[in-house]
Amino acid sequence: MQIPVINHSRHPLPEYQTPHAAGLDLRANLVDGPVTLGPLERRLIPTGLSLEIPVGYEAQVRPRSGLAVKHGIGIVNSPGTIDADYRGEIRVLLVNLSNEPFVVNDGERIAQLIVAKHETISWQPAEALSVTQRGAGGYGSTGKK
Repeated sequence: MQIPVINHSRHPLPEYQTPHAAGLDLRANLVDGPVTLGPLERRLIPTGLSLEIPVGYEAQVRPRSGLAVKHGIGIVNSPGTIDADYRGEIRVLLVNLSNEPFVVNDGERIAQLIVAKHETISWQPAEALSVTQRGAGGYGSTGKK
């Protein structure tokens, strides 16, 4: 799939890190220097990239597992969705869930980008839904095993 991209950063375009990876790594584009995230602080981190996602697809911005496990860095609205009609810069809403400050440096890989097909639905009003074994059982209703 070809996706038009404008790169206003000084960094290479996102790349897959392994041949079978689903996500491309997004890099921080910090022209004014590093950004420090204090404990429980969240900040929008620019990437310098703008995309033209095809209709019928979305781009999902997801956390990097290494940043999460090593430093407690996540994404507040994970996954973040980039709609096909958005043309602005991709920015990543990072959050520091650790007790220590975390420094985000220019060019650092901060998130993953995945492009996925989605469906557009139309509602079909109904008086009842089909019966299932689970029924209306919510969180935890299927047990631990």
